[in-house]
Amino acid sequence: MTDKMRITLSHEAATEAWGANALVSFNQEGAVVHASGEDKLTPVQQAARKLDMQGIRKVSLAGDSWDLETAWAFYQGLRGPKPGFAFDAELEDADQKVLNDRMVATDWVRQIINETAEEVGPQQLAVRAGEFIKSQAPNPEHVSYKIVSGADLLEQGWVGTHTVGRGSARKPAMLQLDYNPTGDKDAEVFACIIGKGITFDSGGYSIKQSAFMDSMKADMGGAAMATGGLGLAVAQGLNKRVKLILCCAENMISSNAYKLGDIITYKNGVTVEVLNSDAEGRLVMADGLLYANKFSPALTIDCATLTGAAKAALGNDYHALFSFDQALSQRCLSAAEAENEGMWQLPLAEFHRQMLPSNFADLANVGGGQYSPGASTAAAFLSYFVDNYKEGWVHLDCSGTYRKTPSDKWSVGATGMGVKTLARILMNESAE
Repeated sequence: MTDKMRITLSHEAATEAWGANALVSFNQEGAVVHASGEDKLTPVQQAARKLDMQGIRKVSLAGDSWDLETAWAFYQGLRGPKPGFAFDAELEDADQKVLNDRMVATDWVRQIINETAEEVGPQQLAVRAGEFIKSQAPNPEHVSYKIVSGADLLEQGWVGTHTVGRGSARKPAMLQLDYNPTGDKDAEVFACIIGKGITFDSGGYSIKQSAFMDSMKADMGGAAMATGGLGLAVAQGLNKRVKLILCCAENMISSNAYKLGDIITYKNGVTVEVLNSDAEGRLVMADGLLYANKFSPALTIDCATLTGAAKAALGNDYHALFSFDQALSQRCLSAAEAENEGMWQLPLAEFHRQMLPSNFADLANVGGGQYSPGASTAAAFLSYFVDNYKEGWVHLDCSGTYRKTPSDKWSVGATGMGVKTLARILMNESAE
């Protein structure tokens, strides 16, 4: 006898006794999920949420109607932040492997985002990300990494990460990971993936209100997504060399914290005046992009929960994409569509780069004036640290990594959204 509820899938509507447009009905064998419309995935995810809210958290998908995508949709809806759920599905071997790979990658992402800032500091994030990528590689020797932290950051010139993190008792850290399945130490670097790893964001002296600070353990969502996306691609057989760079820090208030009016001089000579200490993500990401320049990759993708402006525009259902490379943008959007994940392009133009004026430095870390397009100017800021910013670079403002409130499809907390898309982009671009 099993303690898991048996869940079957029907493409027929439930009988009227269960109510109009019922997503779930029950019989002696268990529950039936009804996905009778043209969209076969959304009703499945919504049904899983309903079962979870009823306390049904241990399930087994049964019957021939389930396939990879419907099983995945159900898992997405069922998976919440609390332990105690159990899930299994019986698919064809190839589909079962893909499903398992997805679950491993997104579970890691969701877990590390949902954990508290006490559990996940900058060093912990960097180490756990490095070890996760190792665990996904068929040959762990193909993965090597080092972590630069504390005063060593300053010594090596990673001034943005050091500046943002110096106000915390927990040292800031930069993960520099090399995935090289070629076995050739001189192999070209195909891609660099950079992730924002702010493990807690108080806003610094531009302090956040409590209502905006209570979810800031999730401000490392970009780093988690970057790691999960690379991990999934590695599990799927990515055969080109990739660098993963995570810029990790806590943005705290102390006598050693950075202040408004401070000027940061980066490795490439660009000077930045700090006009808002709550615009810290771009300050650390600049270091990661500068490190990526060393390798002249064909593809550079940065992932960051960078702006409230992107979330205001798109909510939690889409990640915002910015790029000067329209052909690459379209390929990324197509990858998101193929993976049934939300991604939407927001504008990034040359004039946005001129909207960060400073009286004392080359640029400020925030735009000025009323109705400033904050998400676009944040992306424009990052472009100053990409050598060839008009080709091969994509910035993802990761609005959908975390939800403060549940919906009919998602539990509260981390979603794992974007991991599959990032993996597909890496796989597709590496095949070009």
